[in-house]
Amino acid sequence: MSTRQETVDFLVEQLGSIQGVSARKMFGEYALYVGAKVVALICDDQLFVKPTNAGRAFIGNPVDGFAYPGAKASFLIAGELWDDADWLCELIRKTESELPIPKPKKPRKK
Repeated sequence: MSTRQETVDFLVEQLGSIQGVSARKMFGEYALYVGAKVVALICDDQLFVKPTNAGRAFIGNPVDGFAYPGAKASFLIAGELWDDADWLCELIRKTESELPIPKPKKPRKK
């Protein structure tokens, strides 16, 4: 099963108060960005937020999930929590603030 576009659109809309939020299709699923940072993955219509200490403290007792086989553990955010835009935005803000700025990609050799 793959993620429906409606799911991605809904999550991006819920996070609309965060500047620079976007989603990009990756390998048939989606990565959720704040600026250049990947903060979450949307796979099989589920939201997997990158684990951070601030996110863990905010959630309280997060449920670990795996976006795909072989993936690192992430916080699996239940669908009923998506409706609370303020809560979801705060989680994503806290997560983004702890993630490092991605390293620039090296140019591909031709």
